[in-house]
Amino acid sequence: MQGAPRPMKVFVTRRIPQEGIRVLSNAGAFEVSVWESDEPVPRAELLKGVAGVDGMLCLLTDRIDTEVLNAAGAELKVISTMSVGFDHLAIEEIKKRGIRVGYTPDVLTDATAELTVALLLATARRLLEGVQEVKSGGWSSWKPLWMCGYGLNGSTVGIIGLGRIGMAIARRLKPFGVNKLLYTGRAPKPQAVEVEGEYVILDKLLSESDFVVVACSLTPETQGLCDKAFFAKMKRTAVFVNTSRGALVNQEDLYEALSSGQIAAAGLDVTTPEPLPTDHPLLTLKNCVVLPHIGSATYSTRGTMAELAATNLLAGLTGKAMPSELAL
Repeated sequence: MQGAPRPMKVFVTRRIPQEGIRVLSNAGAFEVSVWESDEPVPRAELLKGVAGVDGMLCLLTDRIDTEVLNAAGAELKVISTMSVGFDHLAIEEIKKRGIRVGYTPDVLTDATAELTVALLLATARRLLEGVQEVKSGGWSSWKPLWMCGYGLNGSTVGIIGLGRIGMAIARRLKPFGVNKLLYTGRAPKPQAVEVEGEYVILDKLLSESDFVVVACSLTPETQGLCDKAFFAKMKRTAVFVNTSRGALVNQEDLYEALSSGQIAAAGLDVTTPEPLPTDHPLLTLKNCVVLPHIGSATYSTRGTMAELAATNLLAGLTGKAMPSELAL
């Protein structure tokens, strides 16, 4: 007589919000193992944790490469990442092995767009500098040009990548009185009509925009896109903002552009590496605002991401359609 089938094994690479844990706990016939820490799982523990699992729930900070896939073995059927990005996954190798991949697009769109606008304003209006002046006693009296920055009203904004997040950013910027919205990408977007967006080549966007916002995906074509030549085409009064991926920017070239006055200011929520070392040259500049990759950091967004990642995982393991599956 044959025994009962073994429960499916799942490894979760981090302590995730309770919404996700609840989905896994309520599923019943799964053996769930969680790396119980807010810090990334060490490589050795990751390799040990995935051994023999049927499914894995990972984060953007976990490099899921051939070594990890080999450590997991032939039982691995589903990888669910709690992120919209998937450049941390060895997609070609995963595809070869017939492993399904779930991810969490859409749910973080609004939070990331809000943060982008906040970062743009904080950078352009020199908010962090202002706070520091108040704390250090640098605020003496009203002066006509002291702490002056750049406003959105009447400006031209250029968005590189008018996808879900790019459109959400554009919608939020229009009420500020932006005069013209330019965008670039692989092709014109029909939805651009909603925000009166004009499709242009990259060079035109850079030369005409007062604010340049990067909202495109990281691909082999876009890696290092924002380099010396890129910044040289921007206005000297222009503000650069990146909330997409750190690897899109050549940070040495950005430092040079900022320190030489080639561009006015920059706001970054993403860097290479992450975290950015505290002695990094960019952190010495007053005209560069760096945030610790908090684009999706609202309680509700992170909870929804965890819930969707867990739901994707369980759907994949039980042979059902995932709410959000990556087309491989």
